[in-house]
Amino acid sequence: MSPRAGSAGPHTLAFVESPVQLLNVLEWAHAHAHSATAPSAVAEPVSGAGSSGVTDPVSGAGSSGIADPVSGAGLTLVVLSPNDPMTRGQLRRMAELARDEGHQVRWEEARGGTTAPFHTIGGLAPLLRRARRIVMGDPFSRYVQLLLTITRARDLVVVDDGTATMEFVAQLARGERLVRWHRRGGRPGARDVIFAPVSASARRRLTPSNRRTVEVFSSMPIDSAPDGVRVTANDFSWTRARFGPPRITKSADLVGTSLVETGVVDPDRYLEAVRALAKTHGATRYFAHRRESTDKLHRLAAETGLEIVRPDLPLELIARRGPIGRTILSFPSTVVHTLPLALVGTDVRVAVCDIDPSWLTENASPRAQGFLSGVTGTARDVHRLSSVAAV
Repeated sequence: MSPRAGSAGPHTLAFVESPVQLLNVLEWAHAHAHSATAPSAVAEPVSGAGSSGVTDPVSGAGSSGIADPVSGAGLTLVVLSPNDPMTRGQLRRMAELARDEGHQVRWEEARGGTTAPFHTIGGLAPLLRRARRIVMGDPFSRYVQLLLTITRARDLVVVDDGTATMEFVAQLARGERLVRWHRRGGRPGARDVIFAPVSASARRRLTPSNRRTVEVFSSMPIDSAPDGVRVTANDFSWTRARFGPPRITKSADLVGTSLVETGVVDPDRYLEAVRALAKTHGATRYFAHRRESTDKLHRLAAETGLEIVRPDLPLELIARRGPIGRTILSFPSTVVHTLPLALVGTDVRVAVCDIDPSWLTENASPRAQGFLSGVTGTARDVHRLSSVAAV
């Protein structure tokens, strides 16, 4: 094991579905290792092919060719791979970094066909039953909620999945069902009704008791944590130790968002806002969100003249490696909370532009405006732009 990784404990099993979740698992492991007093041990080597015959695209190991989290010395990280090519690419790069840190990576083609979930859950069940600590990046994920019904772990850790973490903690405190903020207000679909008992079980397991501890490891502002939930601050110390400081350019960079793709913001109004921000602040590059559609990005490039950049790593790492603009412009999103932490000690300024209510689509959740305003209003160490018209 790398001396940087320390030991996350021989019984720790982590589940991630996005690059940001994986980054925050690495940050949690780094923070945990530096707060622990136990000496690090050497991890078991990864070898052999899995019973499913699926090859890990990162390490070349089979899906069950990873050391058991009980017998290994550190963290075993399970990637529940999505189908989206951009997300998969970033996950592969992040998985390489995890292996460099001495952690073990198990790549699961969790969505590779109708039978894939059954194979994935069946293969993970023995590990879940033996694990004493579960680290997860998305408690709203149906996959993760289903896996939680299998585990007997006494310690549960939720790491950031962006601003959704704020909503998760608030819903847990209110005893509400776990629903992503941009879906609230709509009628539950047939799948929601069928899955409701599993979701309710997951919520109960994520509630602290005398048999179970719950930690939220977050860089988000959390003010309403339920009794017994331990909130630990993520200050991106691993990112700052591993990368940078960056070279800073004289221009501005603009950070994209997937609010159009999730049906919250009208595409035409979004394009107008991007054009106005770029012109006012002299932005030259647009860092695309991994979920932004190709057609939308082509239109942005054609109508704004911005260079579209598809990052191969989460933006916190891209910015820390550099080069990065002296000003980073963003709409309400996770990065208005995380970039100031990752770039502490540099001269980079993060500026956030509010979402005007007129930009919202008819199908946007009734809570959308309030939630997005809260994301902006609670951000620390950022310059707030009230609206595009005012910049």
